[in-house]
Amino acid sequence: MRIAEIQVYQKGLPVKDGPYTMSGQQVWSLKTTLVRLVSDSGLEGWGEVCPVGPLYWQSHAGGALAALEEMGEALIGAEVLPLSLHRAMDGALHGHNYAKSAVDIAGHDLLGKHLGVPVCDLLGGAVSNRMISYFATGIGEPDEIARLAAEKAAEGYVRLQVKAGGRAVEQDIETVRKVWEKVQAMGTRLAVDANRGMTQHDAITLSRVCADIPFVLEQPCNTIEEVAAIRPLIRHPIYLDENTVDISTILRVIGAGLVDGFGMKVQRVGGLQRMTTVRDICAARNLPHTCDDAWGGDIAAAAQAHIGATVDPRLLEGVWLSTPYIEASYDPENPVQVVEGHVHLPKGPGLGIIPEESLFGAPVASFGG
Repeated sequence: MRIAEIQVYQKGLPVKDGPYTMSGQQVWSLKTTLVRLVSDSGLEGWGEVCPVGPLYWQSHAGGALAALEEMGEALIGAEVLPLSLHRAMDGALHGHNYAKSAVDIAGHDLLGKHLGVPVCDLLGGAVSNRMISYFATGIGEPDEIARLAAEKAAEGYVRLQVKAGGRAVEQDIETVRKVWEKVQAMGTRLAVDANRGMTQHDAITLSRVCADIPFVLEQPCNTIEEVAAIRPLIRHPIYLDENTVDISTILRVIGAGLVDGFGMKVQRVGGLQRMTTVRDICAARNLPHTCDDAWGGDIAAAAQAHIGATVDPRLLEGVWLSTPYIEASYDPENPVQVVEGHVHLPKGPGLGIIPEESLFGAPVASFGG
């Protein structure tokens, strides 16, 4: 089975009750990029990539489209097998893993439909069909974030991510303390995520002042070197997220003993095929991690659910979906949602999502056909 046609679409995803706030960034709306692969047998598969704006990481919607346009013609005639697709993409364009992830996801969807099996079977097999999710609070006033955290814990979230950084560390300390006061009796686990937005001094201060509160400190500083410098002075487990740009870097930080786990993004490492490698590396070193993506609708969410279903539940820190933050649903019959703090594995072959193509408008790029 080979690729006969490719269509690329882009769609706006407004943030519900926006903005979504992170260190140094407010997000009101994002543009997602969707890829439709059509095989020579007439089957189709869908993929999606939606960066959280150009400030979050080295990716943006314009870059995704440009990269897909660069690779498009080279992929016509490629075999619809994960490694074959990656070799074809790498032969046409160096880097740009985030754009390649949309093709990778679409290829898995197409192959699953061809074989009549769910994508999780292509990734090694599901060990669960109901995975924990987690809720990211955004940055706000301490009392409001504490109220929101308590509300989400009551909904069934067993893990909460409190955003920090980009402001006075005293505000972050107050927020963490007030959140913990609200949720500690509910058995809720905490992560404090600075999205690279803290100075080394502030990260050390936060950890020392809040040494009595159990939480994971995620991506406190901008670079691996900064994290390495403060590692001996931090009293909490450190997870990396934005620095995990490829598998080589992941191996490097594990080997150096810099991390206790990861916030992993499917798009950052290049899609599901490479995410299985990350999963297996983490399993070999007993390192917990999430199965997230930066943003996106049902297609991205389904991909996250399928890889999350294959992770040992002891090591799965959650499948984070952006669907609670947006209004859009591509498949009204079978949307991927968070229910009582958990994500259910979609049913059916491939991703289990049949999107309404009319929602995406006309293609912004087409190849083959």
